[in-house]
Amino acid sequence: MFHTLDNFLKSWEYEAGATQRLLNNLTDESLKQEITSENWTLGRIAWHTVAAIHIIASNTNLTFEAPAEDWPVPTSAQFIADSYQQANDAFVQAIKTQWNDNTLEERIDFLGQKMPNGSLLLFLILHQSHHRGQLTVLMRQAGLTVPGIYGPSKEEWANFGMEAPKM
Repeated sequence: MFHTLDNFLKSWEYEAGATQRLLNNLTDESLKQEITSENWTLGRIAWHTVAAIHIIASNTNLTFEAPAEDWPVPTSAQFIADSYQQANDAFVQAIKTQWNDNTLEERIDFLGQKMPNGSLLLFLILHQSHHRGQLTVLMRQAGLTVPGIYGPSKEEWANFGMEAPKM
C-alpha cells in the first residue's frame, strides 16, 4: 500500500515508462499475435492495459479523460501506444491535483472488498506488471524486440558490455 502520493508517483513513473517502452515496440501486424484462439491477442492485452488505468481508477473519486472500454481493440499499434501516454498523463495529473496523502487512506469498494486507495494504486501497478509479462511473451512470439524492464533483455546485454546468459 502507498502512504504518500510522492512514493506512488515515483513508482508509477518507472512502471508506466516500462509499459510505454513495450507498447512503443508493437507493430500493427503483431497485434494479431495469439497463443491460442481461446486467449487474448497481443493487441487485446495491450489495449486492456491502456483502458485498465481508467477502469481501475474509476473505482475512486478521480476524474480524468482516458479510454474506459477495452473492446473493441484498435488495429493501430501507434494509436495504442499514444493512447497509453495520454491516459498515463491524464491519470498522473488527476492524482496530483485531486488527491493528497490523506486520500490514500480513504476506503473504497473494489472487487467485493473494502480497501484503501493506496492499496488500489498498488493493485494497479501489479495488474499492469502482470499484463506486461504476457505482452513480452507474445512480443517474442511475434519476433519483436523486447526492451528490458527489471534488467536487460536478451538483446540489451551487449549495451552493458556483458554477454547474455546462456540459453
